[in-house]
Amino acid sequence: MITAKYLLGLHPLKLEIICYHCQQSAEKILKGFLIDKNINPPKTHDLRLLRRMCGETAGGFDDIEEACVRLTAYGVQPRYPMEIELSESDMRQAINDADHIMSFIAQRIELKSDEIQNDNPQAAQQMT
Repeated sequence: MITAKYLLGLHPLKLEIICYHCQQSAEKILKGFLIDKNINPPKTHDLRLLRRMCGETAGGFDDIEEACVRLTAYGVQPRYPMEIELSESDMRQAINDADHIMSFIAQRIELKSDEIQNDNPQAAQQMT
């Protein structure tokens, strides 16, 4: 999320890249949650699948379903030539969705969301 928010300062805005970093942040923290539960996460960019897997180990994951659905497409879009029209509103939604997922997971793995968002090395070690 730090990279996505940093890129907000660029002009013109790089909507696709910001949305990509939002998806990647969500993907990594969902996988971190699975690792925290001693589950080897699959090699996938599908946040819907990762959310379902997380939901099998803990309750409440329906709360982030819509955010996962919206962000999933951004994981492959910058890598492959698919046509996707993004607006600044889409980008803002992606940032809000990623923040929501990050906070949601951080509460469940007993980390403070500010530790994760500030790239705290101790928080990163606990997730790997």
